[in-house]
Formats: sequence, C-alpha cells, structure tokens
Amino acid sequence: MNDALTTIREAVPADVPRLLELVQELADFERMPSAVEATADHFHRALFPDDNVSARGHALVAEVLTPQGPQVVGMAVWYVTFSTWLGRHGLWLEDLYVSPTQRGAGLGQALLSRLAQIAVQRDYGRVEWRVLGWNEHAIGFYRSLGGVAQDEWVEYRVDGAALQALAGNDRQDAVPVEDRRRAACDAGLRAAATAVHHDRHEG
Repeated sequence: MNDALTTIREAVPADVPRLLELVQELADFERMPSAVEATADHFHRALFPDDNVSARGHALVAEVLTPQGPQVVGMAVWYVTFSTWLGRHGLWLEDLYVSPTQRGAGLGQALLSRLAQIAVQRDYGRVEWRVLGWNEHAIGFYRSLGGVAQDEWVEYRVDGAALQALAGNDRQDAVPVEDRRRAACDAGLRAAATAVHHDRHEG
C-alpha cells in the first residue's frame, strides 16, 4: 500500500452514496444482488444521526488518490457488541469490502488494522466478523492475520414475518407482562365488586 496515495479515515455523510455503491458491489460479489434494501436515509440515520453520541453504526473508508481526485474504494462497517463472558465490549465487523480493481494493495489489511487499533484503544475484548464458506481467498486472508474460525457456533437469524410473529404482533403475549398482570388484577377487582353488589341485592 502506498501510504502517500492512500488514506484510511472515518466515513462522513458525503460518503453515503459511495458506501451504498460498495454495499451493492459486495452483494453482487456474494451472489445476492437483490438482497440490498438499504437506502441513503437508512445510512444517514444509522451512521450519522443528529446526536453523534447515539450512532449505532460506524464506518471506515479506504480512499486512494487518482488522476480524477480522491476516490473511496473500500469500506469497513462496524458496530459495538458486548460479551457476557468477557464482561467487555467488542467490535463486530459487518462488512469489509475493497473494489476488485484495488485489491492486492493492502487496503483490506489496512482497514482491519485500523479496526484493531480502535478495539485496543477502547479496551474492547475482541473483533469478530463472518465470512461465506465458499470464499476461500478471504478465509485464507483472515487466517493469515490470526483470525480463528468459530466452527462450534451456529448463527441464527429471525427477520421479516418471523420477526413480527416472534415480537407477538396481534397476539395476547404482545402485551407487556406487567400490563397483563395489571389487567388481570383489575378484572379480579371488578369481579369481586360485582359479587358484593349481587350479594347485597340478594340479601
């Protein structure tokens, strides 16, 4: 990597259109071109909210100097996790991607190195990510950096209709437990009051 021509920096709002292009490139590479639903608005709200402290997502970009000027050619999108075993936060790398024409110049490693620096500076316990099983080139690259596959774990996901169902939409258990208890208590009091009322009239 030519340090004089390459910059690894925090993404800024003006990078959002290019980030979306890179996300689509990654989806195309991963053979899921129609999977991307994200919009510029999604990215602005997640990465650059009005209150920066509340940002839940973060991004680094790799920028190279070209005859046409600086161009973003790579990205690392990440967020903070927490390990109950370590009792410390960690860093989850959601997407690491470098445009094909720029690969082999060390940009991927530079992005990962910067993420490792962030983790160490903030006393995070680990950096984690996933990789498709058929992407042998990436797997070899990650192993060369000391990455260890977590083969004993199976990843699960709930989304779409299954997520709505699990959330309890249109079901009784969608009502918070405390609210159900309060409603049951109120119903019991009403029933007791009704019984007393009937007893008085019948007596």
